[in-house]
Amino acid sequence: MHSRTTRAADHLVEALADLGVEHIFGVSGANIEDVFDAIQHSSRMNSIVAKHEFGAATMADGYARTSKRIGVVAATSGGGAVNLVAGLAESYASNIPVLALVGQPPTAQEGQGAFQDSSGRAGSLDARALFAEVSAYCARVRSAAELEARLTEALTAMRAGKPAVLLLPKDVLQQQCPPFLLQYLPAAPTVPKLTSIARRIDAARGGITAIVGDGVARSDARAALNGLLTVLGAKIAVTPDAKDTVDPQWPGYRGVSGVMGGPDIEAALRDSALCLLIGTRLPLMARAGLDDALAVMDVCSIGAAPPYVAATHVSTDDLGTALHELTLSITPHVPPSSTPVVRALRVPSMNGKGLRYRDAVDLVAAAVGSDADVFADAGNTGAAVVHHLDVGVDSRFVVALGMGGMGYSFGGAIGSSLARRRRTFVIAGDGAFYMHGMEIHTALEYNAPVTFVVFNNNAHAMCVTRGQVLPGAVNDGNRFTPASIASGLGTMFPTLRTYCATDSTQLVSAFASCIGLDGPCVVEVLCDADELPPFAPFLDNQENHELTPASTH
Repeated sequence: MHSRTTRAADHLVEALADLGVEHIFGVSGANIEDVFDAIQHSSRMNSIVAKHEFGAATMADGYARTSKRIGVVAATSGGGAVNLVAGLAESYASNIPVLALVGQPPTAQEGQGAFQDSSGRAGSLDARALFAEVSAYCARVRSAAELEARLTEALTAMRAGKPAVLLLPKDVLQQQCPPFLLQYLPAAPTVPKLTSIARRIDAARGGITAIVGDGVARSDARAALNGLLTVLGAKIAVTPDAKDTVDPQWPGYRGVSGVMGGPDIEAALRDSALCLLIGTRLPLMARAGLDDALAVMDVCSIGAAPPYVAATHVSTDDLGTALHELTLSITPHVPPSSTPVVRALRVPSMNGKGLRYRDAVDLVAAAVGSDADVFADAGNTGAAVVHHLDVGVDSRFVVALGMGGMGYSFGGAIGSSLARRRRTFVIAGDGAFYMHGMEIHTALEYNAPVTFVVFNNNAHAMCVTRGQVLPGAVNDGNRFTPASIASGLGTMFPTLRTYCATDSTQLVSAFASCIGLDGPCVVEVLCDADELPPFAPFLDNQENHELTPASTH
């Protein structure tokens, strides 16, 4: 019998612990079980066994996205490996450093008809080619002797903020080898010259609009951003995934940009001589409706990667220091005298069943407070949350816009809550719940401090809405037979606290009952699939499209 202290799997787990990793997320199976066994016998590592490999991948993503650590996910071969692809695709698109440890059949069985063979031999699926599309690095490890070198290469590739994948045959994980003497060191941060941007800012006498992205929160650069905003004198917008970067009370705050934001950003740009992008590539979801204004003005950018619009860009992997240096390099501009009223998109009124999105989100905001993190999922629910929910700048607000995969928030919030050790709110629709909501059981197993708020309109409501309002759209059968999610979960998991709210009084009571809980709870909010969300492409097709104050700030 092999020694637990000498296997390659044991040394791999201890090497990751040396890097500060405390949790490995995954689903076990024959060809990855040695890694899970090694975790069980490590005093420094914990395994979080998910219900599905996508959920495990999003847990690793959330762990890394909000903590500046490496996220690690482990899965077995075959279907387990393939199930990782969608989660890693989100990490790849959103620049999240996730390491995937993927079990493989023993090397001697490659191309021999092995169960779940993905060596690419004899007509089998080629896992290396598959994962190469969702990672910056993918390697098949041929022996325990080379595992340390392949791990170092993977970690080095992940410096770019992309996933890496190690394909690990079972016999390699079981081979005995010396402990790793890992030579990997994180790259020293670099701060570029900012002269070109500072010069343009000083010349922008017609005013400045700054659009802030989630790179600020990820880099823990909010204090440096505040220093810059103090002297920049700019009108300020945030991208949908950066609501935790700027206090909405800040003078000049204009709200959220893009399809889930308000109408004030375009007007701010047209009144400005320069647009400064900070920590965002400004993808389509964050810039819809702004392209015409951006095309006729000076645009500067500072962040990890160039934006999707024409701009003078300066790349940096130390955004906090770069923003501080920029602050020292510019002449202070006169700030706006007061914070204007931020206008919201007005949705048509309706008298359907349950709560209206806006009313429910306002009550969620009161329950979240200033010291909890929020993960919003895709769909009509996500649009309402992005548009209406303000969060504290000491919190994290995450909406996964890389791939926009429904159900991301369930796993992402669990991973983040374990990394940050704080109450985390998931706000998702029933469609997202049906895809990956069984990760609620994972939260229960590990007592993760997550409040799951499920807006139940018994539909894939965004698809329903498309069929109602967009020209040429079709009715594609996206209404569900009504279900009682909270009641069902309460029956399945008797120790889980579950609540259902059909009106504001019940929702307030449900949140009050959750106060002080250590572990997870579920609050179901009944709403109506026929209510239009604050999502500009839908409302642009409505007659009498009006605007109303979102807040007085």
